[in-house]
Amino acid sequence: MNTEPRVEDLLRELAPQVLGVLSRRFGDFATAEDAVQEALLAAATQWPSEGLPVNPRGWLIQVGYRRMIELVRGEQARRRREDLVARQAPDDRQYAPAPDEELAAERDDTLVLLFLCCHPALAPTSAVALTLRAVGGLSTAEIARAFLVPEATMAQRISRAKQRIRASGLSFRMPEPAERAERLVAVRQVLYLIFTEGHTSTSGPHLRRIDLAAEAIRLSRALHTLLPEDSESAGLLALMLLTEARGPARTGPSGELISLADQDRSRWDAAAIDEGITLVTRALPRGPVGPYQVQAAIAAVHDEAPSTEQTDWPQILALYQVLERLAGSPVVALNRAVATAMVHGPAAGLAALDALAHDPQLAGHHRLAAARAHLHEMAGDRARAIADYRTAAARTSSRPEQLYLTMRAARLAAEPGEGPPAAVEVDDGPAAAVEVGEGPPAAVEVGEGPPAAVEVGEGLPAAVEVEVEP
Repeated sequence: MNTEPRVEDLLRELAPQVLGVLSRRFGDFATAEDAVQEALLAAATQWPSEGLPVNPRGWLIQVGYRRMIELVRGEQARRRREDLVARQAPDDRQYAPAPDEELAAERDDTLVLLFLCCHPALAPTSAVALTLRAVGGLSTAEIARAFLVPEATMAQRISRAKQRIRASGLSFRMPEPAERAERLVAVRQVLYLIFTEGHTSTSGPHLRRIDLAAEAIRLSRALHTLLPEDSESAGLLALMLLTEARGPARTGPSGELISLADQDRSRWDAAAIDEGITLVTRALPRGPVGPYQVQAAIAAVHDEAPSTEQTDWPQILALYQVLERLAGSPVVALNRAVATAMVHGPAAGLAALDALAHDPQLAGHHRLAAARAHLHEMAGDRARAIADYRTAAARTSSRPEQLYLTMRAARLAAEPGEGPPAAVEVDDGPAAAVEVGEGPPAAVEVGEGPPAAVEVGEGLPAAVEVEVEP
């Protein structure tokens, strides 16, 4: 959608509301989603030149409703479906509402849409695409560009997801209380998948995809607004804000990767950091404590640290113990190994990495090789560090990471007399990124891929205490 920012933001805000209205009235989510997309396209074309209507939401509902009728009538079972709609809807709902009609009584169906688009029956890639289109209001072309795939491929992915929902017979309603908690986990995971791809793209020439990260934050903020007492949803939003706050300093003028140690912290987004710290500080005491909250707390203290040299690594290990109890995984263990090196020395960290060498999730992954390279560099073993840097560069599909890892190996090879780096840092790059910095102290910024990212920082912020029941 190529239109002015004010109109674009408004359309993204209204898209799930309009889709909710049409889905409830017709009982057909898949067709309603198509109708809403056409209404959004019409608005994006007309509003910038003609001005905003008095009631933008009512305008979209009217256009979407008319298109919905056309689509319904185009089906082979046209008469049967129209009769069904006529029987189910009161007389006043058989006509498109006037564009200036106030619809204050209509509910906000954003949460229902999130539950539907993130249903466990859908593959994660399909859930991500459908959520961005149905709830985020993005066009198929925009989503395709964000994920570097042809528009036709993305259109097929979205179409299959809608067909799966239609075939499953899912109704447009909130899940029953018994399954709501489990479904909410899936919603958070999908939002986090969107964010991780935006924070550090898994492939392509750019380190970040700012539009995806921003959209994930917007949707997570909407989720938190709808469920203000849900501590893990607050933790998810906090984690995204605290992580993305460092975004402007993560890349140089040419898009090159800049390590945490070398970043200009004055470029970090102080407002986002303050908001994230406030969210996690309020969420943790409420409980129950979950992995997103713990990761957000680590990110918060990391953002508060004045420099990498002042990091409280013993506190980091304590926080990893909490995180491993909540959501242990090989990548959590990988990050803990680097933290172990910072507390007990590189030999201890390398021993912990050796224990992960045969894990199927890590074997052959660039993160393990990059972490090993940094610890060898920290120990002064340049030959092994160079070899592991080159291995990591060959294994990643991210061009900025490839370039940096290769440069790091070349620099070590060209400067054999340089002393070992002063520090190895673990950051939470949530997209499973290894961000290594130029020049000592070398930084390993190891992030855990979805669904749990790990960032290690200084101790917990004031007034935040984490307790986990045994």
